[in-house]
Amino acid sequence: MDAVVWLEEVGKNDLSVVGGKGASLGEMINIGVPVPGGFAVTAQAFRDFINRAGIAKKLFEALKVDVNQESELHRAEEAAKKLIMEAKVPEDIEKAIKSRYEELCKREGKQVFVAVRSSATAEDLPDASFAGQQETFLNMRGAEDVFNAVRKCWASLYGARAIFYRVEQGFEHDKVNLSAIVQKMVDSEKSGVMFSSQPSTGEPLVVIEGAWGLGESVVSGSVSPDNFVVDRKTRNIVSKYIAAKEIMIIRDPKTQKTVTIKVPAEKREAIVLTDNEAIELAKYAEILEKHYGIPQDIEWGVEKNKIYILQSRPITTINNGKKPAQAAASGKVLFTGLGAAPGVATGFVRIIASGRELDKVKPGDIMVTKMTMPDMVPGMKRAGAIVTDEGGMACHAAIVSRELGCPAVVGTKKATSLLKDDMEVTVDGGKGIVYEGRVALAAPAKTASAASGGGVVFTKPMTATEIKVNVSEPDRAAAAADTMADGVGLLRIEHMILGLGKTPNWYIKNGKSEEYIGELVKGIKVVADAFYPRPVWVRTLDAPTDEFRAMEGGEGEPHEHNPMLGWRGIRRDLTETDHFRLEIRAFKKLHEMGLTNVGIMLPMVQHVREFQKAKAIMVDEDLDLEKIDVGIMVETPGAALTIEDFIEDGIDFVSFGTNDLTQYTLAVDRNNENVAGLYSELHPAILKLIEYVVERCNEAGVKTSICGQAGSYPEMAKRLVEIGITSISANIDAVATVRETVARSERILMLNALRNRK
Repeated sequence: MDAVVWLEEVGKNDLSVVGGKGASLGEMINIGVPVPGGFAVTAQAFRDFINRAGIAKKLFEALKVDVNQESELHRAEEAAKKLIMEAKVPEDIEKAIKSRYEELCKREGKQVFVAVRSSATAEDLPDASFAGQQETFLNMRGAEDVFNAVRKCWASLYGARAIFYRVEQGFEHDKVNLSAIVQKMVDSEKSGVMFSSQPSTGEPLVVIEGAWGLGESVVSGSVSPDNFVVDRKTRNIVSKYIAAKEIMIIRDPKTQKTVTIKVPAEKREAIVLTDNEAIELAKYAEILEKHYGIPQDIEWGVEKNKIYILQSRPITTINNGKKPAQAAASGKVLFTGLGAAPGVATGFVRIIASGRELDKVKPGDIMVTKMTMPDMVPGMKRAGAIVTDEGGMACHAAIVSRELGCPAVVGTKKATSLLKDDMEVTVDGGKGIVYEGRVALAAPAKTASAASGGGVVFTKPMTATEIKVNVSEPDRAAAAADTMADGVGLLRIEHMILGLGKTPNWYIKNGKSEEYIGELVKGIKVVADAFYPRPVWVRTLDAPTDEFRAMEGGEGEPHEHNPMLGWRGIRRDLTETDHFRLEIRAFKKLHEMGLTNVGIMLPMVQHVREFQKAKAIMVDEDLDLEKIDVGIMVETPGAALTIEDFIEDGIDFVSFGTNDLTQYTLAVDRNNENVAGLYSELHPAILKLIEYVVERCNEAGVKTSICGQAGSYPEMAKRLVEIGITSISANIDAVATVRETVARSERILMLNALRNRK
């Protein structure tokens, strides 16, 4: 066997020659997938080297250690790598590597940059990924540098993580060889990893993760990537998560070396992939899964608008035989991240800064770190759960966690700063939530055929009327999303602002407007991410003056006899336009980040002039009104009775705020116990106003909803269905009940219609 072979000369039957990575690359080239060309230094060349150099026996003796003892493991790594790096490589092998690189350069017409990647012969098997066990060297150029990178790849076969993993998987060290893949470098502007099927459940959903620059940042977990989910059946993007991407790995234009830099501010929270790119990547994922007959874990890159597939290997974590863990029921949420490996575990926190601290992790502890490093697998094996600041679903740490059956929540951004050693927490790796203390587990979901003695799957009833949910705080986004709601009919931002402890005017007067915009974006983004692409209607500021008075910067707030009838909602926005402009800039930024499901809802509107003035400010701030839904709250009789004016002026939707609409129509203060008995959203006048608005909006194709408290009442839901409302937005705890009521009401209407036809 030659010491080197071209990638197009090998395929899936050549695992023993070029390892899993090399065989897969050759296979993909031969079926027409866009893979950069290159060659492989064969596994036989590596074995020939250690035999002829006379180091084989000594090498394998050095690896006979207790891998659960970190000190022994690291001594074995140092001894083995020293043997590889100091031994003399036979001249014919060295010459073959260098001359093949020169041939590659001739093919390309210039001296090319290459990536030198490790490809173990036991790698990428259906039940073991060897994820991240060996090293990759990027942007190598020149025959000497390429040869040295190949030698370093050989040495990486004996890194601590690789030694530990082989022992845990039952592979003998002397039975695993390594091929080094030398492949033309794709200087990716954006790159990442994707799974052709959901990596935990096997559902036909392509999960794509991407970041700026070269893909090593995603693979290593050093950056929290954007996440896209594409339904393979419909070819639609069903969810998007746009992360704050702190760093990127690039080829330095001056030194031509691989460097890690901070992501420029304008790209940090910008969306990495266009929708078309995500869908095209999903097509390649489907092609590869069909070709190999098994779900695939695929690395990709985009250079000058061209997609390249850099690697494909089997997903090793689907249906691994482990019993599905129960989901945590409820508790105080400390923070959330991406659910990277399913399961729930409670334990005591151990903050780990490096692989040298793994002795702190005892069986069942919660291992918390900025990002898992290659030498942390022994600690991961003992841990009850893993929590990281950085990383995504596709980083190698997440893959290994899923293989180990260890719950993992990654990309939290703040785990290491919020958690302390010895704190007790509960980690839900399915939902991506970390709870304070020991949280009781929910009863297991009933399974498929309870009616016949085996359990029933409870699915939400389908309704023509959309059932949405009201959200007050970003930290309730996960719970709201769990209701399976069709969107968010009301997201209040005043609660986010009150939580800052400073009024918006404080930020404006102290020159911190951008910080304020950032806080709005951060809070809204959590909810918009959780529901994408389902709509999230965000109500602009609607805080009465008395709520701001006690906050820093609220000293000048006016004293009003009745703040509920005073300077709030759109009235305040159109007089304090500096603040309203900050809100609009936040909405604009969210749309630029790809969160096009965010709509703007204006509260306390009573005349169409207010809507017109608000739109004028939006246009002045370059907000594209063709691409963002703008609607009004109907909570004053004035707005309800002149709804035709708003329709004519181009509203996209209306939502009834029945709490205020009721008190303003009936002249009943909803906070006054003396007249509480007179307050009723089911008063004929309220129903007539709602019916009047809905009928005219339906005629004009304008969406209608309700987000007031009445939307959570089954009797009101029934009446709204009869009136013909487009959607109902209920409180989190009422969504299921309202959905059942709506489904039943719709069926009754259909039955009555059929009976009347007869």
